[in-house]
Amino acid sequence: MNRGISPNLALDQLVAQRQASGEPIVHLGFGEARLPVFSGLVERLVAGAGQNSYGPVAGRPEVLRAVAGYFTRRNLPTTPDQVIVAPGSKALLAAIQFAVPGDVLLAQPCWVTYGPQARLAGKVPIGVPIPAECGGVPDPDALRTAVQRARAAGHDPRILILTSPDNPTGTTATPDLVRRVCAVAEDEDLLVVSDEIYRDLVHDPATEVLSPAEVIPHRTVVVTGLSKSAALGGWRIGVARFPSDDAGERLRADVTAIASEVWSTLAGPMQEVAEYAFAEPPELRRRLAEDARLHGVLARAVHRICTAAGAVARPPTGGFYVYPDFEPLRPQLDRLGVTDGESLQRYLLAERGVAVLAGVHFGDDAGALRFRAATSVLYGGTVERQCEAMHADDPLQVPHVAAALAVIEQAFTRLG
Repeated sequence: MNRGISPNLALDQLVAQRQASGEPIVHLGFGEARLPVFSGLVERLVAGAGQNSYGPVAGRPEVLRAVAGYFTRRNLPTTPDQVIVAPGSKALLAAIQFAVPGDVLLAQPCWVTYGPQARLAGKVPIGVPIPAECGGVPDPDALRTAVQRARAAGHDPRILILTSPDNPTGTTATPDLVRRVCAVAEDEDLLVVSDEIYRDLVHDPATEVLSPAEVIPHRTVVVTGLSKSAALGGWRIGVARFPSDDAGERLRADVTAIASEVWSTLAGPMQEVAEYAFAEPPELRRRLAEDARLHGVLARAVHRICTAAGAVARPPTGGFYVYPDFEPLRPQLDRLGVTDGESLQRYLLAERGVAVLAGVHFGDDAGALRFRAATSVLYGGTVERQCEAMHADDPLQVPHVAAALAVIEQAFTRLG
């Protein structure tokens, strides 16, 4: 088993070290929102600083009520006894892997952590290609075939993890596609784990986001958190919603039991923050809408640069990612010694001063010339610069943003 740290975290540490030594690197390799913390969240953190008791493992009643309200407002009627809070959605995803038997079906590519978590839990991760229009969900026909082949080979696929909007492609699955995937999950008796951490960062408010829990509520667990939408990655606040039937109640109890042995409970000050954030006061909703707009502007700008340079890429619709494929430039890249995603990642960092994360780390084909570009770092490395980008009528005209985009454009264009 590879016991190295997660590749995105490893790359972030490497880039930080090189930047500290004076290297000018545009860092597109780490999926962090990189925006200032909203003042109301800071106030609640301070107000909760005295909460130093453990409290209930699943979360304090007032926090669970707020989380239940959050899901209910998203067309998922929820009661407090269906949810649990934790130090990050990553911990909840791992706990679910340990609580539910069987192997795991994953969209290919998918977030770097799903596969390693499955292996840590003794499961076999089974990759299924994504459809042409988006990532985050497997092609429904390929999914059915993959389940049947896996069972014929002696595996036991029981869990399907979906992500919409998606990391790494930055795209959102259509309602029709979600329904088709859910139909396969129903037919094949799969538990769906719907990672909706980017749900509140859809670029266009008119985009319809359909949760699998609306289609097959009895077999869907929804996981989300505040790391992306509220730019609170380092505060580690995640939540999960379980089905309301007996099976869902048992699964929530199992995950809570695992939590009691691993993280005990979400830290008291963070529960204070969670209660406020999941209640969604108007001032916080306004800020999140502004953030989603900024994410969309920068993601679309990087998408335009990639496609103008000759890459193929799905247009981003949520979050802050672009996932270009430089296969059309393979002959030119071959002459540079670039033959796969890893060598493309190394070349861009060493020769162009741009850090990206190769697609192979997301379970993609190792030979593919694909990588994820996280556009959120472009907002700036200081609170002052981030605020300047946030409040600009045209963020692309902010000097430090324009300068970084120019570096990216030159780096990608020169690949051809």
